[in-house]
Formats: sequence, C-alpha cells, structure tokens
Amino acid sequence: MEHLDDIRKKISDLVIHYSNIKYAKKSFTPGFDKVLVSGKVLDHEETVNMVNAALDGHLTTGRFNLEFEKKLSAFLNTNYLLTVNSGSSANLIAFASLTSPKLGSKAIKAGDEVITVAAGFPTTINPILLYKAVPVFVDVKMGNYNIDEEKIESAITKKTKAIMLAHTLGNPFNLETIVKICKKYNLWLIEDSCDALGSKFNGQYVGTFGDFGTLSFYPAHHITMGEGGAVFTNNIKLKKIAESIRDWGRDCFCAPGKDNSCGRRFCWKLGNLPEGYDHKYIYSNLGFNLKITDMQAACGLGQLKKLNNFIEKRNYNFNYLQKRFKDLEEFFILPRKTINTEPSWFGFPLTIRNSKYFNRNELIKYLEQKNIHSRLLFAGNILKQPYMIGQTYKVSGKLENTEKILFDTFWLGVFPGSDNQMLDYVVDSVSEYIFSKKK
Repeated sequence: MEHLDDIRKKISDLVIHYSNIKYAKKSFTPGFDKVLVSGKVLDHEETVNMVNAALDGHLTTGRFNLEFEKKLSAFLNTNYLLTVNSGSSANLIAFASLTSPKLGSKAIKAGDEVITVAAGFPTTINPILLYKAVPVFVDVKMGNYNIDEEKIESAITKKTKAIMLAHTLGNPFNLETIVKICKKYNLWLIEDSCDALGSKFNGQYVGTFGDFGTLSFYPAHHITMGEGGAVFTNNIKLKKIAESIRDWGRDCFCAPGKDNSCGRRFCWKLGNLPEGYDHKYIYSNLGFNLKITDMQAACGLGQLKKLNNFIEKRNYNFNYLQKRFKDLEEFFILPRKTINTEPSWFGFPLTIRNSKYFNRNELIKYLEQKNIHSRLLFAGNILKQPYMIGQTYKVSGKLENTEKILFDTFWLGVFPGSDNQMLDYVVDSVSEYIFSKKK
C-alpha cells in the first residue's frame, strides 16, 4: 500500500500548483476591474496548511491553533493569547472577563460606567450594553479619529470602571495619556486592536498596554482566517477567566480531548455541587463556546508568515495616497497619525472640509460607478443607529467632530492587494469628480 505521507505530499504538490495559478497577480484595467477597499491576500502557504488540517481530521482546535497562538503571542510580545471565533467575540470575552465575581470590588457591574467613543464599530460598544453597564461617549479628534484624550477626565465619575476604545483604522490612540488616566483612577483598559495589528506606540505593539487587547481575522483585516479573532493579556488571572468564558464557562482547564490534567478530576468541591463532581462539567463563569477550528488556524499560520510584508505594504500604500491627496487638501482633511506612533494602517480616511461643491454620498456613488470601493467610518455616530433607540448611555460634552464624521467622512483601501496603478486611478477619479463640480 502507498504510504499516507507520500499521498499527502502528492496532494500538497497539487495544491501548490493550483494555488500558484489561482492566486497569480492579474493585470489591472481601470474602470473594469474593481479597486477593493480591503480583501484577503493568499497563496499556497494558506491552502496547503488548510488541506493538511483537513487531512489531519482534527476538526476543533489542534496543532495548527497551538502554533498560531504561540507565534502570534511571540510577535506581540504578550504573555497569553487565546484565539476566538471573531473580533467581536474577542471584545465580548474581554469585557465579560472584567465582570467576573472573581475580581471582587473591581468587577464591572450593571450601572457602572465605561468611557468610549461613538465614532466607531458597534461591537466595541455592544459588550458594555449587553452587561448593562453604561457607555459614556466622548468626542474624537478630527483627522486623527481617536478619542480626544483631553476630554476624558471630565467624563469620569465615581461610577467609572473602565475605558474601552479601538485604535481607529490602525492609528493608535494616545496610550501614554490614557494609561496614566487609568492608573490614576484605577480603571480597566481594553484596547480594541482589531484594525491595528502591528501598530506601535513608543515602539510597543498596541493591545499590550491595557488589561486586554483584541484582534479580528475577518478577511478585511491585516491577516485572515476567514472568521476568527484573538484576545490577549499579560495578566494570568484575566487569562484564566477569559479562557473559561471562551470554553463554555467551565472551571476545567484541560485542552480539548484531554482529561485529568490536574490529577484531581473527581476531587473538587465547588459551588453547591456534591464533592467529587466531574471537574470537566463544573462551570465557574457564564460562558459560551467561542473557539475556532484548526483549519482556520492553519490559514492564519500561513498569513502570519506574510504579516510584516503586509504591514509594510499597507503603510507604503497609505503614504502614497497621502502624497497624492496633498494636492486636494483644500477639499479634504487628510489623516494625521498620533504622535510617537508607527501605525499599521487599515484604511485611508478622508473628511470633506465643506460641501459647497459636493457631498460625500455623491462622491462615493461616483466612485462606485468607476468600480472604486470605499467605506464609511463604521457607525459614524453610533447614537444615531436604529438599535441604540432605548439603550442607556451618557454623553460627555458635545460630539461635534463625531457628528461631522457621520456626514462627511469615508475611507479608501490600502490593503496589500492594491498597487500604484490602482491608487493613481482612485486619486485621479476623485480629482476628476471634484473639478467637474467646480466648473
């Protein structure tokens, strides 16, 4: 009989051949081919890994996930990293962990306040609402699109327990100031880094300053495994709580398929359960099953090899657009990075200075007709979203910049699948539209 390893080698060779054809770079025809705002960039490394994971037949997390967690944790220089099934789940787990009774008086409870922003993505805010805490919305800085850190302290009350913010489009918020505020007022800090994998503040990766960092591996993000995400921390206590919540809320810490790692499986006495109740079925947290599959991790592992190149290409594309749009600065507020940062850009945001000659909707519709994709800055002003009707929240000060973002801000793609020809076509199309309106 033919040996299984030999068959696997033949399969891998065919997959490489297939991938080299399927993912070969294609020429770009302006106006005919789409200029995407984001997307996955794959080659044979991901497909071979995924096929090997399928051949392993280990459908839940396994060897690929263990390697992925280890390598991504090493990249970020963080102590503990757990994969989850989405960036939204990562945010949910991070926040849910901070509500655990195991944290005593520091646990976030219903009615406690959490400082955040309204100009962002819903799932940065939704865990706060889900656990009946109160989001307190602070305005952002125009061109930077992160929270105005000078307005945070005026939003703090005796009920404030945490700050939960995203690094907008890969541009880090002012971690130096915000970390100081958290220490001063004994607040938790959750860094939603889903759009910012590889971004640095003072040479340190974002997500590693706070109590939790989170990531997303949806195809739009810096690396992808289709669906997927990660939550990471340097705090062993928080790691154990987060892992429990990810894994059904169980108290047992055995890996899937493993039994009795502690050697005391039938010796525990917890809660009101009878002594000796099987530790695999003792639940100490309100949890879920939010794990990924090993095939997803296999894809992510292939992507990790490209991560540094992806970051370099994203930043090159961002800088290229920045130079090209300089000639249109009278019409747009161009993006500004936070001081002392090295962003890993997710997108190139633009805000129309005024709508004397054109408005955002007209412009992005025109770009769509030219096969150029764009995106709004997510929810714009989350307070205006339908699902926020009836929700409990507070607003600190005025949200003037947030309101302008709602009407006048959009962003263009810088993902690694873009090249100079595509970016030139984008800028030339925007310029063409603007000057046609000025006539």
